[in-house]
Amino acid sequence: MSNLAIFKDQSAPVSTRKRELSELSKSLMQKTSTTNRRIQANTNGTFKRVVNGEQMGSAVRGEVNVIIVSLLPKVSRIFYKEKFDPKKEATLPNCWSNLGEKPEDMASDKQSASCISCPQNVKGSGESGGRACRYQRRLAVLLAGDTSGDIYQMNIPAKSLFGKGLNNAHPFESYIKFLLGNGEGVDDVVTNVAFDANADTMELIFTPMRHITEEEYTLLDEAKTKPEAKLYTSITVAQTDGVKKLPKEEPKIERADEPEDDVVEEPQVRPTKKKEAAPKAKKDVADVVDDWLSE
Repeated sequence: MSNLAIFKDQSAPVSTRKRELSELSKSLMQKTSTTNRRIQANTNGTFKRVVNGEQMGSAVRGEVNVIIVSLLPKVSRIFYKEKFDPKKEATLPNCWSNLGEKPEDMASDKQSASCISCPQNVKGSGESGGRACRYQRRLAVLLAGDTSGDIYQMNIPAKSLFGKGLNNAHPFESYIKFLLGNGEGVDDVVTNVAFDANADTMELIFTPMRHITEEEYTLLDEAKTKPEAKLYTSITVAQTDGVKKLPKEEPKIERADEPEDDVVEEPQVRPTKKKEAAPKAKKDVADVVDDWLSE
């Protein structure tokens, strides 16, 4: 313990007990020192490094290289009744499921007992004939070239999850299958995350760059023991999202009919346009990350 004179009364008798922090003090120390880090993909084709809600350094255009630390074994689902409005205060979703099977206990407005039988999982329940309940992935990643070992959360939206790849560039779910099919682990390679220049909307594609180095293995092994490795992969945990406001409650309408089978159809994805070559960065990603970390 510190010998600094922090107490106003220095004359009081001192206990002879060994002075170590109690479990209570340790838990408070861990809670108050939590730092929330994200790599945010934006509709203008840039990535931003956001720490505790504040942008750090300049935005990176086009692509970033990451090492995947952790992800859930299944695709998650998330449902909001109200349409997103950037001018309004962010709220927790009405309902969500980390493993896409049933609503989480924390969900305040569960739409069904299971995701399979949920009316929000029916085509046409959402905008443009899609499903109102959206698919999503959250990854815990390291930035390639960052020796600090800091973990970042990266959200993969539904449009970047499904579909077919071209050569070694894939939507995320196809990317996982591509790696495993070639005997590579998702956490054994440096993954390039880039905006698809051939897509009509904001979509990300994933490409393996190289095997990770011995030094990166050391950082990865340490990162996997940190609480963020698990927290960052779950949808809408208030401690990591910084969102605590509950959605508006509305009367529920009971659903009488049940689906005929338990098959969950994968979202329909527009045909992939033929690409002549994988998108190239205008600036080397390693140089951009160095710029990020030096600011």
